[in-house]
Amino acid sequence: MAEIKTKVTNANVQELLSTIESESKLKDSLKLLELFEQITGEKAQLWGSGIIGFGQYHYESTRSSQGDWPLTAFSPRRQNLTIYIMPGFADYQELVDKLGKCKTSLSCIYINKLGYIDYLWILKHPMNTLLIIKPVEYISLS
Repeated sequence: MAEIKTKVTNANVQELLSTIESESKLKDSLKLLELFEQITGEKAQLWGSGIIGFGQYHYESTRSSQGDWPLTAFSPRRQNLTIYIMPGFADYQELVDKLGKCKTSLSCIYINKLGYIDYLWILKHPMNTLLIIKPVEYISLS
């Protein structure tokens, strides 16, 4: 089985944030950091070189690999802010649609600017539970 390359590190999350050149992206990242810690109750950890994760779970796949992954995470990428919703949100698309201007993939939400979405709505709505759902149904993937 292949070993996953993205693992939790001892690197400082603030050091990653200090490399963000865009003032608005830094401000948005700091707000996400605050929101994720508040919602999950977990301290931020750096996964690989650019993913800020909260909590973790172990998964196994008979097809490819096994390893540990954050329960939820975000990445302040150059082109956007990427929010990782590990169990995905196919069953919650209606909620995602209410967030505002964003793009999605299987388990990621891509946001150009935090101001484009109603991020305070996440705190007031059950969607915040998406950030802390343990992906039990995904732990043993076949």
